[in-house]
Amino acid sequence: MSEGPLKIAVIAGEVSGDLLGADLIAELRKIHSGPIELVGVGGEGLQAEGLKSLFDFSELSIMGITQVLGKLPKLWSLIRQATAAIIAAKPDILLIIDSPDFTHRVAKRVRTALPDLPVVDYVCPSVWAWKEYRAQRMLAYVDHVLAVLPFEPEAMQRLNGPQTTYVGHRLVADPALLETRRLRAGRQPGNGPILLLPGSRSSEIKKLLPYFGVATSELVARNSAKRFILPTVSHKEALVREITAGWTVKPEIVVGAEAKWRAFAEADAAMAASGTVILELALANVPVVSAYKVDWIMRMLTSGIKTWTGALPNLIADYAVVPEYLNDIVRGASLARWMERLSAETYQLKAMKEGYDLIWQRMQTEKPPGEYAAQILLDVLANKKPGRF
Repeated sequence: MSEGPLKIAVIAGEVSGDLLGADLIAELRKIHSGPIELVGVGGEGLQAEGLKSLFDFSELSIMGITQVLGKLPKLWSLIRQATAAIIAAKPDILLIIDSPDFTHRVAKRVRTALPDLPVVDYVCPSVWAWKEYRAQRMLAYVDHVLAVLPFEPEAMQRLNGPQTTYVGHRLVADPALLETRRLRAGRQPGNGPILLLPGSRSSEIKKLLPYFGVATSELVARNSAKRFILPTVSHKEALVREITAGWTVKPEIVVGAEAKWRAFAEADAAMAASGTVILELALANVPVVSAYKVDWIMRMLTSGIKTWTGALPNLIADYAVVPEYLNDIVRGASLARWMERLSAETYQLKAMKEGYDLIWQRMQTEKPPGEYAAQILLDVLANKKPGRF
């Protein structure tokens, strides 16, 4: 166990990063006997661990690609504020968590002012998907990357990026997900509802939900009675109800995490927006088809995307476990037919289950993510400053 006071600068730009940071700090307190002081930016999780956030980190929600241009003055103001506070605090180490559009800009400036300050990046940027040159550039301001996907260390090594360690993904140890896996064990398909998961952003919901509506009508026309559940978050409920109001077959709309996991446990299959929810469904053993429609700016950038798939389960398994439909090939009728195949004992369902087993196996770690990450943070600090602990 290490000793002595420890001052950690931490920058988390969204809720998921705040939770990862809070978990790491909580585990760090178990293996570091001295006092720990936090400075930087975070949400409720890190604040519960003692951080007094420099500003409300919800202000960083301006990071959407179609919004950034209009909010650049505000963005640069927040970057300058965070950078100045960290430099003035002279911490022992800087921990940046996800949200690379913000956190990496802060890290670059802090490293220029404090060249001996060790920097750890929690959540590997998607350099394996696009802008691969970013990996090598990170060497200038990141000492170690804590990856949450098992294929990322190899990808960073191939791209000549910083040392990277897979520490595990929070979902693998999530109590709600583990309980859902337990409830689904041995479950037979055929009588459960179909899940509709159009995303959590307004733009995603507006683009995808109409296609999901076509799929529900097609499914009912081809299979008679069918039940649909649409889990959403409270601040998007009104939008979801507005879009589905004119549907011939209306889904049951449920709100909140508890209702979502209950729906996961009951479902036969799901159609969902590409993103983290696809990985949630795979780890929970819910058959899924991925769909996504991007805005015009992202369409212009697609030529720069290097990855062969947008579905995280496919990247982890290294083959196409989850079918995916993107942009102009999104069709409600296609989604409906996949729901039929995945809601019965078919070869498609069997193949997907085998893929899910492989994904679960590859995502396991010997230690919980927070504990593993905390130990690496101390190791980086000890290596940068010999004799510090």
